[in-house]
Amino acid sequence: MNGIAFIGFGEAAQAFAGHVPARVYDVKAERRAEAAGRGVESRDSAADALKGARAILSLVTADQALAVAKDYAASLEPGALWFDMNSVAPDTKREAALAIEAAGGRYVDVAVMSPVYPAQLGVPLLVSGPHAEAGAETLRAIGFSKVRVVPGDVGRASSIKMIRSVMVKGLEALTTECVLAADAAGVLDEVIASLNASWPGTDWAEKTDYNLDRMMIHGLRRSAEMYESSQTLLGLGISPMMTEGTVNWQQGIGELGLAAPDGLSAKLEAIKARRKELGA
Repeated sequence: MNGIAFIGFGEAAQAFAGHVPARVYDVKAERRAEAAGRGVESRDSAADALKGARAILSLVTADQALAVAKDYAASLEPGALWFDMNSVAPDTKREAALAIEAAGGRYVDVAVMSPVYPAQLGVPLLVSGPHAEAGAETLRAIGFSKVRVVPGDVGRASSIKMIRSVMVKGLEALTTECVLAADAAGVLDEVIASLNASWPGTDWAEKTDYNLDRMMIHGLRRSAEMYESSQTLLGLGISPMMTEGTVNWQQGIGELGLAAPDGLSAKLEAIKARRKELGA
């Protein structure tokens, strides 16, 4: 399919763009250079990338999702499909939809329901809104193989994603809090063994290692996403007490700026060393 543009060239766009003949624009020059280095057509302005595009995949950080919809709406071709694939609250998507529709575009709420690696174009997608059927057809033509329409207005797909993240990212934060405390108390092996006994079939050392890995690599992005989850809950009249803790833990681990070494013990040692270095 021709006439495809990506806004943003982070992890998700990198996972998709190599399989799709598309133009890319990212506000960061180094990301545009990276796209070009990967053989992806990169443009130096959003207007240039969007010129003639019939399908636009918005894949930016959560805090920029609304801004790019508002800023770039005027550059859309009439009837172009704007796929908002960002992890933001339903109200944020509804506001973005107003900007896109006012400019003559067609807004599609898309929820990316699992990590983009290793699935890439096989990642499960939920789509909703008045243009969901047309959007789903276009996404399949692009090459996405697991696209499902969820009936309802803009915000329904993102509600599923944001509320699910309360559990998924919350478990990341909870297991991290648990093992950091257990390690500090010198009882990590005992705590892990007790958890394994309580949940037969679950290797809690392996699970926690994976969760901490995600936080070390993506903590800052996940923190922004979980802020949006907290706004989702507030909009539903639910106090986001646990989710606000998740925001803090994701941000706190992400701000350490650490690579993720192999193995839980190595990760814990890296965190302790970095905190000591920072005087925390």
